[in-house]
Amino acid sequence: MHILLVGAGLSGAVIGRQLAEAGHQITVIESRDHVAGNCHTERDPETGVNVHVYGPHIFHTDDQEVWDYVNRFERFLPYKNRVKTTSQGQVFSLPINLHTINQFFGKTMRPDEALAFITEEQADTSIEDPQTFEEQALRFVGRDLYEAFFKGYTIKQWGMDPSQLPASILKRLPVRFNYDDNYFFHKYQGMPENGYTQMVEAILDHPSITVRLNTHFTRDQAGDYDHVFYAGPLDGWFDYELGRLGYRTLDFERFTYQGDYQGCAVMNYGEESVPYTRITEHKHFSPWEEHEGSVLYREFSRACEPGDIPYYPIRQVDEKALLADYVKLAEKTQGVTFVGRLGTYRYLDMDVTIREAMDTAAAFLEKGTEIPAFVKSPL
Repeated sequence: MHILLVGAGLSGAVIGRQLAEAGHQITVIESRDHVAGNCHTERDPETGVNVHVYGPHIFHTDDQEVWDYVNRFERFLPYKNRVKTTSQGQVFSLPINLHTINQFFGKTMRPDEALAFITEEQADTSIEDPQTFEEQALRFVGRDLYEAFFKGYTIKQWGMDPSQLPASILKRLPVRFNYDDNYFFHKYQGMPENGYTQMVEAILDHPSITVRLNTHFTRDQAGDYDHVFYAGPLDGWFDYELGRLGYRTLDFERFTYQGDYQGCAVMNYGEESVPYTRITEHKHFSPWEEHEGSVLYREFSRACEPGDIPYYPIRQVDEKALLADYVKLAEKTQGVTFVGRLGTYRYLDMDVTIREAMDTAAAFLEKGTEIPAFVKSPL
């Protein structure tokens, strides 16, 4: 069959490769002038640094099949994400760990002492069933740590008070009562040696795959193909006829520095008075390379407007109601399967995106054009 993939990010590339290897003819169209979507990387001509153009992407997974898959196309080298945060005139380690707790409170507690201190003296145990981000933070780390590390950052990132956000957002952030400052806890963690774009180009390098960049999709193109896998915005497929789903977008203030600007890849700024959420120093994402010059981004989060790049789906009550209406429309639509972060309006890590793309391709090989609009429901 002749299959159209809309979007040359991870979803489109992986589905396209799987189906091409099974004998189908694949066309991938991409509105930008490069592949790899928001994980696009490119060499800065001035410094030689491999820059994560749309903000840093760190690969971490417990899925060995996914890990083996990405390493088939690009060698991944070890990388541990060790985040720092500047707050109240000091630099602390994130996620909150024993060093953070001892430094913040001026103590020298052992693990069991710190656990008792946080759970018995700091945590608000009157909150039995946390429903909001703020309640979750107060229940598990207490007001002092919440206000130092989470409150201001969250207001800047999401544009609303943490009391309006669901508790689930904070449940991803661990608190450790040892000195482990590795942000993630997955078995496999690393960075592609030559960047994500080179990896995606390798995935798409197959004689049965045609890639067309700078090509915008319109629904009338779908009729030229046996099936469409659509990784664009779900509401965009329907020309936003029910309204626009809400996203946060990012603005990047790029600057360069001769030497080492901050000594780490990611420095958060937890206070609301600092307008940006963090500064990322991109040469530290490739610690096996050496560069005198440095490329850095200050990140600013704001509401996504038409024409902006959507980053984080908001998925508040209003958005979920609108999403449910779009899902009903999509499920009545023939010949298209919605995939990826934008197509299913979900925040997805890269490994989950690849896993779902592999599963989607397998479902198509089993069911053909009888495949549903969503292999993984957005609801």
